[in-house]
Amino acid sequence: MSQRTPLYDTHLATGAKIVDFAGWDMPIHYGSQIEEHHAVRRDAGMFDVSHMLSIDLQGAHALPYLCRLLANDCGKLLVLQGKALYSCMLDEQGGILDDLIVYFLAPDRFRIVVNAGTASKDLAWMQSRTEGFRVNLTPRRDLAMIAIQGPAAREKFFFAFPGARQSTENLHIFQGKEWSSTTGTPWFISRTGYTGEDGLEISLPAAEAQRVWELLQQAGVHPCGLGARDTLRLEAGMALYGQDMDETVTPLEAGLVWTVDRSLPRRDFIGRAALNESTPRFQTLGLVLLDKGVLRPHQQIHTSRGEGETTSGTFSPTLGQSIALARLPLELSPGDEVKVAIRDKHLRARVVKPPFIRHGKPLI
Repeated sequence: MSQRTPLYDTHLATGAKIVDFAGWDMPIHYGSQIEEHHAVRRDAGMFDVSHMLSIDLQGAHALPYLCRLLANDCGKLLVLQGKALYSCMLDEQGGILDDLIVYFLAPDRFRIVVNAGTASKDLAWMQSRTEGFRVNLTPRRDLAMIAIQGPAAREKFFFAFPGARQSTENLHIFQGKEWSSTTGTPWFISRTGYTGEDGLEISLPAAEAQRVWELLQQAGVHPCGLGARDTLRLEAGMALYGQDMDETVTPLEAGLVWTVDRSLPRRDFIGRAALNESTPRFQTLGLVLLDKGVLRPHQQIHTSRGEGETTSGTFSPTLGQSIALARLPLELSPGDEVKVAIRDKHLRARVVKPPFIRHGKPLI
């Protein structure tokens, strides 16, 4: 049986079309995926992301534990309270178990946010790697999470919750802060997101989610489903676990080399030895379709340097063109032309470096 977020009944009342996503009943759209996409690019939209799991890490060895667990260096978080870091969590062979975000709350306290489909596996892996570290991991299924995204997202949030402005208006991008809401309950507000736009992600007690969602809607924030979330994140060049990466690929192959920090020779993170010895088999770059058609996942790519495959693909509402992320031969470069097998045709596409869109503006 599928799981449901605290906002499930609210989605039904708003006319959402519900689909299964990673074992959760989630809204795919509320009538028009295209309208929801444009609402985020041009104004403000909100997503129920309560299916994702927050895990609180606490203990005297919290930082050394994270420095062992993750490919990125969590020591970089200590420069600013609330600072967030994006990282991959690898297995011993360098394969990607998940991509996640870590927040620094205190020297002995961090919050980790993992993907819905990998949450149980992630938690088990994390717990199995605690030996020798004095740490506790606490899954927070008591929380809901709402992502408010778009150029007007923060202003509309502050209109709905003016009391949050003073303490969170000056948050840096990729920084979060704990805030005591008007009801006295703790919220965690972070300036992060998965759309390529500015905005906030709000973690709050599940019992408050419906009221908060309704107040944001009254403030002019457009409810958005997973359909728009997918087209927005792909335009922003953001990878999706299970499509663009998984345990069979390394960050060096998935376009995530920037999330691997090997600057400290003694930081022996899980998977480091395997990465040091590995040679990437392919690279991940973007494609823009030049002929008429739609790019989808798992389409074969023919190039002068060998074969490739799309991992994510969609029609970009912002560009009015079809785009994709793809695994391509190492010898290819942005600007090269390839052929994509779509049904019984081989259509022309140009190789580009993601992202395709940033803050509503084309980059290709």
